[in-house]
Amino acid sequence: MITAIANAFRVPELRRKILFTLAMIGLYRVGAHIPVPGVNVNAIAEQVANTAALGLLNLFSGGALAKFAVFSLGIMPYITSSIIMQLLQGVIPKLEAWSKEGETGQRRITQITRYMTLGIALLQSIGYLSLFRSTLGMNLTFVYGFVIVLSLIAGTALIMWMGELITQRGIGNGMSLLIFASIVARFPETAISSVQLGNPVLVVLLLLITVLVVAAIVTMERGQRRVPVQYAKRVVGRKVYGGAGTYIPFKLNAANVVPIIFASAILFFPSQVLALWPGAPQAVRTAGDMLASGWLHNGLYFALIIFFTYFYTALIFNPIDLADNLRKNGGFIPGVRPGSATVRYIENVINRLTLPGGVFLATIAIGPTILFGATEVPLLQAFGGTSILIMVGVALETMTQLESQLKMRHYEGFFK
Repeated sequence: MITAIANAFRVPELRRKILFTLAMIGLYRVGAHIPVPGVNVNAIAEQVANTAALGLLNLFSGGALAKFAVFSLGIMPYITSSIIMQLLQGVIPKLEAWSKEGETGQRRITQITRYMTLGIALLQSIGYLSLFRSTLGMNLTFVYGFVIVLSLIAGTALIMWMGELITQRGIGNGMSLLIFASIVARFPETAISSVQLGNPVLVVLLLLITVLVVAAIVTMERGQRRVPVQYAKRVVGRKVYGGAGTYIPFKLNAANVVPIIFASAILFFPSQVLALWPGAPQAVRTAGDMLASGWLHNGLYFALIIFFTYFYTALIFNPIDLADNLRKNGGFIPGVRPGSATVRYIENVINRLTLPGGVFLATIAIGPTILFGATEVPLLQAFGGTSILIMVGVALETMTQLESQLKMRHYEGFFK
């Protein structure tokens, strides 16, 4: 590992990319500590700490929401708009056609995603303004409200720009790296509070369990089913093409953390609405609390994650298109007839892989919550399975990119 990092800094181009990425992450963390004008930070931090849904949003913003900083919305508006655009590509034919046009089509989709991000940021900033209205600590006039909303939207636009800069001029995965930095930034403080408030032996035991969970996530992230593909020989002029064998890799966890995000959004949405509805009946509030925590929340969370794993995997993998592309290029799966038989075979492979992937995601998401209820260690509340899953996934993807850059320059990489 140390040798690979040293090799990366020996290459001038890679060194510039790494330093540029670290500089952007540093600026991002600075913005997470600059509050919007004229707010009572302590009162807002207390309200965030006492609300489960706000605590989750605070985690993804790197603690910026608790300070009501200009980066309080974090990168989630962009992630939400990206997921919406990906879902719409399976519904709107024009978007699907753009996605297949290469760089030109992707540029159009990216532009729409940016505008949608600003729209979502506007709605979320107005929602936060209404939610924190009683704790902002100032006379909330139209001018003050406009300044706060404008500050939050500008912060989101700046984060989006920084993420795209990291993707273009840094080591890549700009948005993912910003989320990674947001989650990791809160680790030292939470770890220290866990040791101070909890049993040190229990904390050490939980850290060992975390190491095992990380190992399991790495295994699932790297695990894949390789379906063999054979290409028929073609003679074009005096040259012979094809005849080689390859494979189609199907990941065990193809959906990544998207099912967890969808399930969390659905279950926490009622509690967010109730926070904006002070006069809600007691029965409605009780139902909202049951959906936000408790055994009903855990059961629905588990089921929704598995459902969205199947749903999202079906969106990103189209067996018909895959089988058609194989046929057009003269490829076939050994022992499987081209056409409808190949489509059924690919569907069966995907369905068999999706179930264990969905169960694994649901277990990783719910397990730390159950352990926190039994031990009340703050480390489990702040760093659940979703956070670890995101951190490990981003770290593996970044290391893979650096690995390819080092191998191109004949250096030994991270993976031996």
